[in-house]
Amino acid sequence: MRPWRSPYLRWRIETYSGIDAEAVDAKAFREFVWRERGSVRRYLRWVGEMRSGWGSATPRRPPAGR
Repeated sequence: MRPWRSPYLRWRIETYSGIDAEAVDAKAFREFVWRERGSVRRYLRWVGEMRSGWGSATPRRPPAGR
């Protein structure tokens, strides 16, 4: 696994921290994740909650007459 090579993650790091996406290498990725570990942990927890809710949610139907 080399997440620092992901264009999506590099873009997310750039928009969140201001680090140029082209400058994100293994070292910059590790430093970012360590520095922002609290935010990363909260984000991953939120993603887990969203994923677990997707399978159990019932789709909404529009009200009758519309």
